[in-house]
Parts: sequence; structure tokens; C-alpha cells
Amino acid sequence: MAREYFTHKGVLFPCLDFSPENLSYVENEFQVQDDDVFNITYPKSGTSWMREILSLIRSDGDPGWVRSVVNWDRVPWVESRPGLEATLKYPTPRLLCSHLPIQLFPKSLQRSKAKIIYTLRCPKDVLVSLYHFSKLLRYFRDPGSLDSFLEDFLSGNVVYGSWFDHVTGWMGLKGNENFFSITYEELQQDLQGSVQRICHFLGKELSEEQVAAVVENASFQSMKGNKMSNFSQLPDEYMDHQKGELLRKGICGDWRNHLSEAQSQRFDTVYQERMQGLVGIHTPTPTPTHTPTHTHTPTHTLSLLPRPPVPIPQVVIAGDPVPR
Repeated sequence: MAREYFTHKGVLFPCLDFSPENLSYVENEFQVQDDDVFNITYPKSGTSWMREILSLIRSDGDPGWVRSVVNWDRVPWVESRPGLEATLKYPTPRLLCSHLPIQLFPKSLQRSKAKIIYTLRCPKDVLVSLYHFSKLLRYFRDPGSLDSFLEDFLSGNVVYGSWFDHVTGWMGLKGNENFFSITYEELQQDLQGSVQRICHFLGKELSEEQVAAVVENASFQSMKGNKMSNFSQLPDEYMDHQKGELLRKGICGDWRNHLSEAQSQRFDTVYQERMQGLVGIHTPTPTPTHTPTHTHTPTHTLSLLPRPPVPIPQVVIAGDPVPR
């Protein structure tokens, strides 16, 4: 079953822990609740980081929860079989995760006041991170050469489908009061300011000391050293731990150390074709220069919409054993 895929409404999914029946249930029958908070991303765009941030915000910066409960129990995946089971048992208010493109997301979202936090990342960094990720996770087929994986990524022939479709679909909600978008690069540049803006969107008031605690405990090094957040607890049936760690580098611009000039230009050509003419969508696009560096962090401005205060008490659950 591992490394096998199926297609659901034109989008690839791994057979392990996913099924057309579950995906149809999630889309058509799952009931989104008004106080749900969804962490939505395309894979390898900052999902685990935002999950940690949201967990710490909920617990007022106290790291006790993130150090004692594994992260996929704190914020389960809606679309996977074990994640859906955990979600349906999760006491309100729920913190939930999803990589689903908007057309496969629960239709009940349209009738709810649930909050969506959508994190974007430079697509070249997404490509490189997903390439390495595919070598570790037993859900995924061997990605082959970077050249072939690049073409699969650009055509959307990867798990969860096209990055371009995912981003343009979800960013179509920009301007809705319950939708908040932020980039991985913004989190890197100013984590404290980003946490404050996320709190404002959630209606969650934290003191300066509590915000500082969120920032400290949501750092890459803190997560990498936390066995409840670094995926070291993920069973061997899901991940080949001998091949590396899931939290790899946590930096911006690593694509420069992997993509050739020709590969970078190929990506740029398709990016310009797919994203041309889209008004009001700001994505973290890489600069065309190709000097290897670990410090490239582009600046981006997003419209972030405030929300009225809504209390979000701490919740601890047990459920989903498997993240994606």
C-alpha cells in the first residue's frame, strides 16, 4: 500500500490512510464549526511551524502542551483516515490541519465563521523541500531525479496536485474577514510580529511575555529538539528515519543550492505563465539571480484582516497518529 497513489477528482493522493470515500465524506458531509481554526498549506510550506505557533498561542505561550502531546494529536489532519477520526472526537474549539485544495475542502466552510490561516512559501523552496521529503516518507513514490521531479511538480503530477492551483484557489478568499494569509518568509523575518498579527486575527490577547514565549518555543531549534514536534515519534511504517530528519533546515532560499540555472529558468517560465494576470495575489517569488546563499529572504506585504476578540481556551486531545 505504501508508495501507491490514487486519483480523486484529478488530484493525486497516497493510498496509505487515504481513500476516495473519506475524501468525499470530508468534502460533502463534514461539518465545519464556527469556532474551528484551520491551518491550511500546500505541503512543505510551513505546516508544522504554523501548527506549533497555533498550539503555543492557544496555551498562552506555555510549552507544556507542545512538549507533552505529539503535534499531530494537537492539530490533526482532516483528510486522512486517522486524522478524520481524531477530528470528529476533538472537543471544541478545534485546531485542525489540511493540505486539501479548496475545491475538495468541506463545503460546509461556506456556511461557517471558521478561521482559515493560509501559509505560502517560495515555490522553489517548496519544490526542493518536497523532493527531500519524498525520499523519507513511505507515503510517497521515489521522486527520481530532481529534473524529473521538477517536471512532475510543475505539471501538478504530485500528491495534493498543482501548487499553482492550490495557491490561486485559496488566495481567492483573500478579503474575507475569516481568511488570513502569511508567508514562510515573513515568519522567518519577523516571528514576533507575525505571532502578534496571528493573535490579532484570532482575537487572542497575549502579554509581551507570552508572545516572547511563543516565539522562543516555536523556533526551529526548539522544534527540532522537541520529540513531540520533530517527528521522531512517527512510526517506521510511515517514515524511513535512517534516511534523515523531517525537520531538515528551516531556511529560506535553499533552492539556490539545489537547482541548476537551467532548472531555475524552467521554473521561472512556468511560474510566469501560470501566475500571469492574477490580481491581488502576492506570493513569495524568488529572485532570478542564482548565487548560492542561505540568507535569501524576500520581503512581501499581505493584507491582514482583524477579527473581533474570541476566546480560544486550551484543549488537549489524543488521536491522529500520522501526520502528512
